[in-house]
Amino acid sequence: MTDNYDIAIIGAGMAGTSLAAELASHGAMRVVILEAENQPGYHSTGRSAAFWEECYGGPEIVPLTLASGPYLKDGGFLTPRGALYLARAEDEPKIEAHFERFGDTGAQFERIGREALMEKVPALKQQWDRAIWQERCADIDVAGLHQHYLRQSRQTGVDLICDARVALLDKHGDWHIGLADGRTLRAARIVNAAGAWADSIAQLAGVKPLGVQPLRRTVVQLRVDPPPPDDMPLCLDISGDFYFKPENGRLWLSPHDETPSAPTDAAPEELDVAVAIDRLEKVSDWRIEAVERKWAGLRSFAPDRKPVYGFDPEVADFFWFAGQGGYGIQTAPAAARLGAQLFLGLPRDAMTVSIDHTKYAPDRFR
Repeated sequence: MTDNYDIAIIGAGMAGTSLAAELASHGAMRVVILEAENQPGYHSTGRSAAFWEECYGGPEIVPLTLASGPYLKDGGFLTPRGALYLARAEDEPKIEAHFERFGDTGAQFERIGREALMEKVPALKQQWDRAIWQERCADIDVAGLHQHYLRQSRQTGVDLICDARVALLDKHGDWHIGLADGRTLRAARIVNAAGAWADSIAQLAGVKPLGVQPLRRTVVQLRVDPPPPDDMPLCLDISGDFYFKPENGRLWLSPHDETPSAPTDAAPEELDVAVAIDRLEKVSDWRIEAVERKWAGLRSFAPDRKPVYGFDPEVADFFWFAGQGGYGIQTAPAAARLGAQLFLGLPRDAMTVSIDHTKYAPDRFR
């Protein structure tokens, strides 16, 4: 049996579900989301220790982050946290570079010294005596946001098909879509929201890959003594070697690793866990009592580390919505709104008017 759709979105993570909700809200279109796993959000979306942090991802990502903030706040998906970029005396040039790099982006931050820093993170070693403070940083309810978009999609008539691994994409007028279990569908247009598998989907469709590279990121949950305060800010190394934050009396820690990987069900490596713990011991006086959990996810980047939103310049009716890296959650509302506007040829609205979509167009790689 063949089902006919106007739009087939490949991938039911945050990218695919948010875009589906935005697209379907604009009229009577038959939209389907095809998810290879047996549940949506199994890979990167379901493993994110997400936070909304204005400078995360670099200046090119700030417009998407700032535009997404009001939607996330008004929807109740943010919990205030605050963020610190931790530094030592030898890191002073990096602090100055941060101010130069982000000074005119609209992100809000300030420098603080040792006394204010110790009030926020009392376990820091003496040499970590300065930081950049970002008061507006917040935790994101990732599961809640993902369910919000799934619910919106269902309410507007979007079909979600799980265990639907795409094995064939063939364009003869419409796209003919063959699934690994033998089922077939047809769609007028394809959206590639396949995350780590974005280039693989492109190749199936006869589209030139863009070089979207999955990178493995490790997170561990530690029991430490004394327990971290519940209101402790997110702490990031100004050099990009670690970040940690409290979570229900435990500490979530990452070595900020970016190890190239094939698209796969990522698992943590013991070496990365050991590196994370070593870096924490160099910055803090916490006594580590146990490694309670560890996991890994894949963050997928285009070669210039900016996301890719738009129709492929060479293959008709193939839309890229990929390469969101580690900031796909915090930019999801604005990215999905912008993606739907680009896909449907709609004008910008209040959320997206300040975003230069050409920075994210796939034709920049052609």
